[in-house]
Amino acid sequence: MKVLVYGSRLFGGVVRCLVEDSGHEFVGFIDDMHQGPDVLGQFESVRLSHPPSAYECVNAVGYANLAARRGVTARIQAAEYAMPVLVHPRAYVSTTSSVGPGTFVMAGALIDCRVTIGAGVVVWPGVCVSHDCRVGANTFLSPNCTVCGDCRIGDDCFVGAGAVIVSHAVLPDATRIKALERYVTLRR
Repeated sequence: MKVLVYGSRLFGGVVRCLVEDSGHEFVGFIDDMHQGPDVLGQFESVRLSHPPSAYECVNAVGYANLAARRGVTARIQAAEYAMPVLVHPRAYVSTTSSVGPGTFVMAGALIDCRVTIGAGVVVWPGVCVSHDCRVGANTFLSPNCTVCGDCRIGDDCFVGAGAVIVSHAVLPDATRIKALERYVTLRR
């Protein structure tokens, strides 16, 4: 499939790699605010030059503003683009689980049995979602976090790197769980 990536910044580059690693054709970026290599233009002009009948589109707006990300998803859907599920070939998704449209499952992630992942969820590398969980739409599960069995995670949540959600936990919509802090050194 031919895939457009809405958002060209840092996360857009990650999504581009996932598109290609998943065996699909990266066509170019859509970006309403930035220009750069492989940016085809703003959404309205790209919608006309790359119609939904011939292309699919994914949302590469990051977690810093989940409301804006949700708005971009609505815009893509209103234009009638299909939003493919992208699963890295080195990820595992149980055949008894379901993954919503526009969701990304990255390398080394594990989605266990009877899990329901909503639309537009980002499952980063090394994430483990155990049995019988439900993860709401537009949620980010950061690298190496663990969601133990029978959990309910709402829409628009952010679970930080290395965090552990214990069995049977319920996270309401828009919950933010910090990363498991160990050692941080910033580049200058």
